[in-house]
Amino acid sequence: MVGSCAAALLATAAGTAYAVGNLPPNQPLVQDLQSGGKACATGDDTPYVSAPPRLSAVLYDPEEDNQPSESSPVSGEFEAWWTDAAGVEQRRTHTTITLSSGSRQYWTMPNDIPANTIVSWHVRANDGEATSAWSDERDGSVCSFVYDDVSPEKATITSPEYPNPEDVFWVDGVGVYGHFTVDSPSDDVVSYTYGFVGGPYGTVSAERPGAAVTIPYLPLTAGPKSLTVRAIDRSGRSSGESHYDFNVKAGRAPVARWKLDDPVGSRSAAAGPGTAARAGTGVTFGGPAPTGTTTTATVALDGGGHGFLTPDAPATDTRRTFAVSAWVRPAETDRNMTVASQDADGAPGFSLGLRRQDSGPAWSFAIGGARVSGGVPETGEWAHLLGLYDAETGKARLYVNSQEAGTAADATPAEAAGAFQIGRARGAAGYRDRWHGDIGDVQVHDRVVVPNELAELAYRKPKLLGHWSLENATDSVSPEQSDGAPLRLGTGASIYRGSDSSCIPDLDPDCTYVPPPLVGDGHLLLDGENGYAAADGPVVNTGESFTLGVVVRLADSEPAHPMTVLSQAGEHTDAFKVRYEPSTHTWQLVMPEKDEAGAPEKVASQIVGADGGEGQGHRLAVVYDDATDTIKLYLDGYTNAQATASLPDGWTGTGALQIGRAKAGDGWGEYLHGDVDEVQAYSGALRDRDVRGLGWGTDPCLC
Repeated sequence: MVGSCAAALLATAAGTAYAVGNLPPNQPLVQDLQSGGKACATGDDTPYVSAPPRLSAVLYDPEEDNQPSESSPVSGEFEAWWTDAAGVEQRRTHTTITLSSGSRQYWTMPNDIPANTIVSWHVRANDGEATSAWSDERDGSVCSFVYDDVSPEKATITSPEYPNPEDVFWVDGVGVYGHFTVDSPSDDVVSYTYGFVGGPYGTVSAERPGAAVTIPYLPLTAGPKSLTVRAIDRSGRSSGESHYDFNVKAGRAPVARWKLDDPVGSRSAAAGPGTAARAGTGVTFGGPAPTGTTTTATVALDGGGHGFLTPDAPATDTRRTFAVSAWVRPAETDRNMTVASQDADGAPGFSLGLRRQDSGPAWSFAIGGARVSGGVPETGEWAHLLGLYDAETGKARLYVNSQEAGTAADATPAEAAGAFQIGRARGAAGYRDRWHGDIGDVQVHDRVVVPNELAELAYRKPKLLGHWSLENATDSVSPEQSDGAPLRLGTGASIYRGSDSSCIPDLDPDCTYVPPPLVGDGHLLLDGENGYAAADGPVVNTGESFTLGVVVRLADSEPAHPMTVLSQAGEHTDAFKVRYEPSTHTWQLVMPEKDEAGAPEKVASQIVGADGGEGQGHRLAVVYDDATDTIKLYLDGYTNAQATASLPDGWTGTGALQIGRAKAGDGWGEYLHGDVDEVQAYSGALRDRDVRGLGWGTDPCLC
């Protein structure tokens, strides 16, 4: 009998028995064990849980035990223990249902486990004939957890920069960082979730349990603000919400500004605020200003040794947050040139300007060992530059025409207590990199200039060139609203006025319904064969920023060929055209890169079905922004990534503006069959919010 039993059973080193021919299940691995979804750990790394946790383990049985068609069922045997308040060890056990090898097995702990007590556990697998080693045997480890049944207390919130309105009602301001110290009395808080109204939102971790945290915040707009915070403890429990209200003023004015609009013949530039800047003899006042801006005049610097302006005093502390900006127009781009700088010891503390690189010229902002370069300077072209050093983040940034250029760089600026310079930079042997060209409205801020302010500083208000309502025509001539150049209607084009009758077909059987015009009292009707309207010459300068808007409704639901609603030709091809492409069901803005037949084209498109003569049509708009080298096509006031393309060098199309056709070889083609209304043209690029005002019968405010 004893020999029979010995033959039937073998013993492992750990004392686990198993039948001959059956291998025991694998020992559960620590990395496969979890306490309430948290990794198995013990000692100082013991996880805290907010409710009696569900313990889990992935259990395996060796595949060698089975035939190919067999599964490897195993169950889990869990055991947990702790010492109660009386010092007595307590144990709980649980055996799971049998599942396939490799499945995760679970045990939800009973509700009577004590809070704030270390509970330890281990697990082993059972295949019905043998058991594995416990998970904490040999190279394994016991798992532990602590059940925390108390939520943390609410946090207090304070800020030296933005005190509560009960103390100071309005506080300065947009572009100035605030620091909000958040602290819960509970000593087990490990993080805080926070959210400012309008963003940002996030989570910040404490350096150690119970430590306070500081949340930085940069106000981007003025007005009442609110911060909401929750404290999170080690178990994941959350406190109630803490609220902190504060009021932010508009961004404060620059600390120094030279408009450079002084009278012709001046020998110094007035400051407001700041110190007047003396001008070298290479400076000429009374130069032209960038159109569409609030700048009324600029200065021209000759690029020589006397072409500079300086207040002979510093304008900012370069170790703290500051921004320097200006309107600039270079007379050349093949050498390094400085717009603004501030003297340090034998070098500039910072410099903003133009830098010649192997890849070509680029705008540049250098400070504290960092240089950010980007954008493409063009001789004779205006650009708005802003260099920003953000001491809070330690980053230097460059903005060209309100758009960030290059890549922000880490900077460590040193003190630069020397004089602020316009048009030159300090070198070891004197001044260098002198500016040749025009400069206007130099500003220095002692704070971050935020995106909305950037957009306003660089904004160039478009100018209305023409608005054709197409409500009437005399002798095939349709007037412009402000008595500008009219549009002349060709054969196959007419003005549709609708019906003057006020009858209602449902009430009057003799009344025939006549659909109203697209907008207002009339629209242009094109027959799709040879109908068009045209100006006497070019309306927009396609080599510079421009905007065109139109309302169009296609008469066909399935057009047989592409149809163009707007175009303006060069000598060999259209400088641009807006057409419907039926093969892709898209409206397209097409702009060739050169005035050559077959030249590569930039295309921006919007997907939409053809109208089939129904509905109120679509409001299309074309925006070419020469400052950012982008073209955009808007459909009913909105654009997207597919409707935007890059066009670095626009060229001037000298042909007349065409409504309803495009250039085709030596003649015309792509005649539009449908209705056209509200043609509006601007020099300059309208902003997104302004584009949404096109096509309604009035001109957008542009305010």
